[in-house]
Amino acid sequence: MNRHEPVAIVGAGIAGLTAALSFARKGISAEIFERTAILSEAGAGLQLSPNATRILTTLGLLPQLQNVWSEPQAVTLVSGVSLKTIASVPSGAFARNRWRAPYGVLHRADLQKTLLDAVKANPLCRLHLGTEIDDTTQHAIAGMIGSQPRLVVGADGVWSKIRKQIEGAGKARFSANVAWRFTLSETEAPVFFDTTKVSAFLGSGSHLVVYPLQRARNFNVVAITSGADTGQSWDNSLPPQTSRQRLLEAFAGWHAQIIDMLRHAVEPTVWPLYQVNDGAWNQGENVVLIGDAAHAMMPFAAQGAAMAIEDAFELASFVAAGKPLAAFADHRKSRVARVRSRGAFNRFAYHARGPVRLGRDLVLSMRRPESLAADFDWLYGYEPED
Repeated sequence: MNRHEPVAIVGAGIAGLTAALSFARKGISAEIFERTAILSEAGAGLQLSPNATRILTTLGLLPQLQNVWSEPQAVTLVSGVSLKTIASVPSGAFARNRWRAPYGVLHRADLQKTLLDAVKANPLCRLHLGTEIDDTTQHAIAGMIGSQPRLVVGADGVWSKIRKQIEGAGKARFSANVAWRFTLSETEAPVFFDTTKVSAFLGSGSHLVVYPLQRARNFNVVAITSGADTGQSWDNSLPPQTSRQRLLEAFAGWHAQIIDMLRHAVEPTVWPLYQVNDGAWNQGENVVLIGDAAHAMMPFAAQGAAMAIEDAFELASFVAAGKPLAAFADHRKSRVARVRSRGAFNRFAYHARGPVRLGRDLVLSMRRPESLAADFDWLYGYEPED
């Protein structure tokens, strides 16, 4: 392929924008197509582990991110019933030293804006907003941009249209879990919410993740519970009282202060959690999937954004080196499978009941923080293909 042919990227989320910057770093121009006319990101907070921030640093984005994120000093597991700390993994300066990259938490919109600003400033990147791509053939896209794209990258999320055009691709399936999301100001938050930590409160069949959002001076709260499928958009159909009641039912038996916080929090939004099962990621050398379009996963390992960032960076490396897309897919699938496995383990451990929960707490309480951190070396210390 001609190195001067652009790459066409469908989707201007985290995966698509990171891919554009990664291709530009290799001297390959990118045409990014986004169906919405104005970029806005649903959701609230985001965790960026060292395997993701290492790549964002390589792309030159660390100074901007440090202005809008905070680096927690620890990631803790806490009993949702007693509020006692079960285990703690050090972060902050420890993360920078052990994994050679920071662990940051920030608002998702701040990450997207950082990526977007970098794309707009890069002469090799061109963004087309309000542009729907229904025909992914190179010929059709060539008519839109005036040149033949060397590759079409599907970075259009869990409901990917590009994925539907790849023979043997995976399908999006409801996980039987939902995520309730809201924020609390520091003044409204319970006293046990810690601005220096990411805290995961664990209970039977549900868990609650809390961490600070520096720029807004509030806490991001995500509650993961079992629940019904509400479709492909944020659920605004339930009456507020019904929505609140379902959330409270999922956390019945938890500590009274958590129940009180959930009862009085600003109206939470509920999002059905979908996964994309394993399948083909590419159509020959013409089309390839990255991020949620390829492998949307449950949030139990907090790696959704990180895997999208890794995909984007490594895809550019493989393409620039002239390696086949099948090699890229095989390489990434093994990594994603291991992350999925870790997420499945966390799901079991976080939502454990009865004797299993007691055993979990005992085992974790006996391990030193540095020993727990070593369990993440394969994940956080990952060196991407470059």
